[in-house]
Amino acid sequence: MSRLFNLGLIASWYSSNIGVLLLNKYLLSSYGFKFPIFLTLCHMMACSLFSYIAISWLKVVPLQTIRSRSQFLKITALGIIFCSSVVTGNISLRYLPVSFNQAIGATTPFFTAVFAYLLAFKIEGRLTYATLVPVVAGCVIASGGEPSFNLFGFLMCIGATAARAVKSVVQGILLSSEGEKLHSMNLLMYMAPVAVAVLVPAAYFMEGDVVGIAISLARDDRKFIFYLIFNASLAYFVNLTNFLVTKHTSALTLQVLGNAKGAVAVVISILIFRNPVSVTGIFGYSITVIGVVLYNEAKNRSRNN
Repeated sequence: MSRLFNLGLIASWYSSNIGVLLLNKYLLSSYGFKFPIFLTLCHMMACSLFSYIAISWLKVVPLQTIRSRSQFLKITALGIIFCSSVVTGNISLRYLPVSFNQAIGATTPFFTAVFAYLLAFKIEGRLTYATLVPVVAGCVIASGGEPSFNLFGFLMCIGATAARAVKSVVQGILLSSEGEKLHSMNLLMYMAPVAVAVLVPAAYFMEGDVVGIAISLARDDRKFIFYLIFNASLAYFVNLTNFLVTKHTSALTLQVLGNAKGAVAVVISILIFRNPVSVTGIFGYSITVIGVVLYNEAKNRSRNN
């Protein structure tokens, strides 16, 4: 029974992670709803609401309160970084196919190592740094062989990947003391409203009458409301399933699933959107994935020593 439950969790993790990525791409590109800031705002509103319900009502994890002004400011900073990573990632999906988006996103370990050194003065072992060579080399090869390459989309995707790495490193620095550590689900509950507060004026000033356009689309096509609600809900369930998989299996399992997720998302996206791919692009992405696997293995060995 326990094994069946874990398999269900893993299936849910894959469905939510790949589902939100593909639905983002569909809405922003194929459907023609070209408003990534508003779409991200919907995600953050859902994360705020569902996080509160999960923690305050369903008691998925114990509620942790913010204890000081300093902790609040740190969470606010993390919320802004978190928000920028999601927005730039969604913007990139307007211009890049999911396959190339995932190839760039796989370079997260490289940016994490760079920012860990620059911000936390953390030095990894030589073997760990050596594994970053194929991570970066594969991305360069994939970029050179990408038929649908778009410079602006590429820069946005690089920005999103870097922002995710910065959040990870900054979170470790800012919330390192025992009194300020927050569970990932509590952290999301506090970060999401910060993101909403940033995204409301951003959507208003940068995307014009996006609410009016969304209402007009909903009147013309009732499925649009379903797409938005389902998409926003998936954005929360990505975080919930991350937590549940780690809780009921292990962090290593989540790491392995993450390595495979990109490849699965690439195959499914090519089948759905039928974007052109090249042998060079596939070869480059494969090298990056191998590099990420080696990087994770090197990190695990260094922790165990």
